[in-house]
Amino acid sequence: MTPNSPQPHEIPAVPPDAPPVAVPPVVPAGRLARSAQPVLALSAGRTLRPWRHGDADVLVTASQDPAIRHWNRLLVATTTDARRRIDGMHDRWRSEASAIWALARPDGDADGLVGWGDIDLAGGSAEILYWALPSARGRGVMAEAVRRVSRWALDDLGLHRLRLCHSVANPASCRVADNAGFSFEGTMRSALLHADGWHDEHLHAVVRGDF
Repeated sequence: MTPNSPQPHEIPAVPPDAPPVAVPPVVPAGRLARSAQPVLALSAGRTLRPWRHGDADVLVTASQDPAIRHWNRLLVATTTDARRRIDGMHDRWRSEASAIWALARPDGDADGLVGWGDIDLAGGSAEILYWALPSARGRGVMAEAVRRVSRWALDDLGLHRLRLCHSVANPASCRVADNAGFSFEGTMRSALLHADGWHDEHLHAVVRGDF
């Protein structure tokens, strides 16, 4: 290494008269919209599949679950509202804004949700969203689902960084993050408004190569 060589992890200085260089998108626009949403296999016969109108009652039930309603701020009053929300999930896949799956039992019925919101293809990032009904809690099901959609986002879609945020008062989500392989990066103060006021949030993340 010569005395003037950049040190490891050091970003070389850009000459002031250098022409601007466009940073290419991490994932080209259209990659998500042009693809069909896949069905992803989990253990014990469970799958992650696209939401369908037949799942509308599940969304209404989830909205009435105290934990889901509080931590996810989920409000779905009727099956008509739920069908509109499901249509919105498919619309947001086509607009490349989000990628949301139903967590399905071996019998095919949904009892959870997991996927990516705030997708930024150009910047290569997204934020995980998830909730589970009681039948999918306490056995590592959600951690496996989070890890599976994370592999899809990194390896198949091509994103670079994925984040998981949750209230510091929600230790169950902290366990999901740890068990799914997300590293704790810090606490964001007063970051999200819930029904009982502003909550600090833990920030966890993975980047390409972590798995």
